[in-house]
Amino acid sequence: MHIDILATESLGVRGLCCLVNIDNRRILIDPGIALGYLRHGQLPHPFQVGVGSMIRSNIISALESVTDVVISHFHGDHVPLIDANPYQMPMPSVAHLLREPRLWAPSREDLPCVMRQRRDAIERAYGARLHEVEGTTDGPLSFSTAMPHGEYKNGLGSVMMTRIEENGFAFVHASDIQLLERHPISQIVQWKPDVVLASGPPIYLSQLAESCRKKAWQNALYLANRVPFLVIDHHLLRCQEGIEWLDGLDAKTRNRVGCAADFMGERRRFLETWRRRLYKELPVPQGWHTDYAHGKTDTGNYQRWRDWDLSQICDPREKEENANNESTDTK
Repeated sequence: MHIDILATESLGVRGLCCLVNIDNRRILIDPGIALGYLRHGQLPHPFQVGVGSMIRSNIISALESVTDVVISHFHGDHVPLIDANPYQMPMPSVAHLLREPRLWAPSREDLPCVMRQRRDAIERAYGARLHEVEGTTDGPLSFSTAMPHGEYKNGLGSVMMTRIEENGFAFVHASDIQLLERHPISQIVQWKPDVVLASGPPIYLSQLAESCRKKAWQNALYLANRVPFLVIDHHLLRCQEGIEWLDGLDAKTRNRVGCAADFMGERRRFLETWRRRLYKELPVPQGWHTDYAHGKTDTGNYQRWRDWDLSQICDPREKEENANNESTDTK
């Protein structure tokens, strides 16, 4: 099994997209992306926009050769969108690529109107009904029943977790559970995974109650003590406090805990967390975002920041090829 995490906050964007290669299947989970449209009253910095464009291209390239696409839920940072903003995954870029692979998704029951519209758009691109697979299996793939997106009854709907196994090695994609309820944690432990990729709690939100923060920590510690490599990313890593939370959890367990960048062997790129710093150190002229949205400018003048150079960031496909050549996969 080879696991490439393509899009998460520690890699510079919002999302939880990953590509899993097993013997005869190539499985892409959650082919979406976003940049956090507004943080601290600021639009995404052009340097982050450049990273987002690079990652979006990697996801599209991955879609060209996948056998399966799994959608955990229909939020805008997890799926292609008909009404995408300039920093998301536009449906026209990938619609033709969705016709070949098998598409696995949660049922349409209890979806809010916007989510049903997004699901319907994906079905139109697919040209058939999506395979509704909550609580089922398909060979090496197992899908959970509906799990809460964060807390129960918070209005955010549900998500579907995915387990993939090959030769006794198991990977779990736990999407936006946020570690806030025990039911998803119990299911993950029951699945006995070797690697888990999960969303952490959204502690960047001031309205998240202290009781929820404590519960997420307890659930995370419980899971970390039972999984050899726990990768926590997404909502958690949109603020400096979340980065410290993650590193503190790693210090509390003998198992490995880290973010997606750590797992991929890349430098951490917390670009949403660093947005104010980016604007201060790399000023942006007024009107840049409007011009970018209309195709009148690009990120060419924003390829470098500090000792970062976007041209030097490794394409995951190169890592996959190197891993295959050196036989250093996750098994």
